[in-house]
Amino acid sequence: MNNLSEKLQKYISENTVIVCVGTDKCIGDCLGPLVGTLLTEKGFNFPVYGTLEKPIHALNMDERLSEIYSKHPDALIIGVDACLGSEENIGEIRVRDYAISPGKGVGKELPEIGVASVIGIVDSGDNSEFFFSRSIRLSFIMNKAKEIVEILTKAAKEENSMRNFYREEIEENVCS
Repeated sequence: MNNLSEKLQKYISENTVIVCVGTDKCIGDCLGPLVGTLLTEKGFNFPVYGTLEKPIHALNMDERLSEIYSKHPDALIIGVDACLGSEENIGEIRVRDYAISPGKGVGKELPEIGVASVIGIVDSGDNSEFFFSRSIRLSFIMNKAKEIVEILTKAAKEENSMRNFYREEIEENVCS
């Protein structure tokens, strides 16, 4: 998990925005909104969009992204989403140096989101029902969401510590 937090640090700045994608109407696809809700409840230091109460999904994505881009024109967006993968990769969390492509696994063409992404592989692409599989347990999704929150929180804390360290060092040099 430390490696994933370290990989995210280069995308954490005062302009960071977290965009969590998915819907609470489907267990497999609620990973993003769960992460958004947990981050918001925790008082995360950066703006977070996409929660259980106000999800970002295929039906409202264009409108919500327009709102986010207008409020945060210079944002470094980190996208968070559930993902399909191979059977042996289910349960993995990955940090990627590129945007998320929501809906791609189920054949939808939606806008890409972010400069980086955190994805949780929650089901197999071999499953014809995709995220609607009855075999996906809410406890599994909740545990993955908590892991992603920990990764994001650790990355933000580390980056903030580094920023404060350099700020103090600069102030010492200027005052000396």
